[in-house]
Amino acid sequence: METNGNRNDAKWDAFEEMMENKVVFTVPIDESVKAGVVTSVKGVRAFIPASQLSTSYVEDTNEWIGKEIDVVIITADREKQRLVLSGREAAKIKRSQEKKARIDALKVGTVCEGKVETIKPYGAFVDLGNGISGLVHISQMSTKRVATPEEVCKEGDVVKVKITKVKDGKVSLSMKALEEAPAPTEDDIPELSQVVSHEKATTSLGDLLKNIKLD
Repeated sequence: METNGNRNDAKWDAFEEMMENKVVFTVPIDESVKAGVVTSVKGVRAFIPASQLSTSYVEDTNEWIGKEIDVVIITADREKQRLVLSGREAAKIKRSQEKKARIDALKVGTVCEGKVETIKPYGAFVDLGNGISGLVHISQMSTKRVATPEEVCKEGDVVKVKITKVKDGKVSLSMKALEEAPAPTEDDIPELSQVVSHEKATTSLGDLLKNIKLD
């Protein structure tokens, strides 16, 4: 038979696991108190500080009464029976997950346009829009030797880039891959004998001259 003490321990076990795994869940705001609001989780009273309600400043906590918000547990003190939640951290986690999903959806080989947002000694970060940026390493900035990224671009420039790699939430880009191929040299031009087929190459002189009228 399960006692109240065992049930209570099971709840705090669950709270600690939820906190460790940063589980996002939804709660209703029951009332406004000094410096925050109150809700309940599995029948346990929980506090949300005003500073943790949202990613933006909250002036009047009374306006939150009756609303439902996504939260994570940031404090689960079993001894003091103190449960503290955060809507702010939940919003950050959701934004991070959404950004990762957008990055994972990018296709290697895609050519896109972006704005150079930051120049570093090792390359340039390009804003691709929708909260995503990628790095053009200095080795991928030009087919020519580049000593510093500023030789190729500056902050604020709009550039075309090719996505070359997407891994662990990071996007690698290349400008070099989009540069035009150099014009062929004489050595690159094949001999006529390599282009003309054997049948055409055996055309007789008579065939070439038969349509020419002579005065």
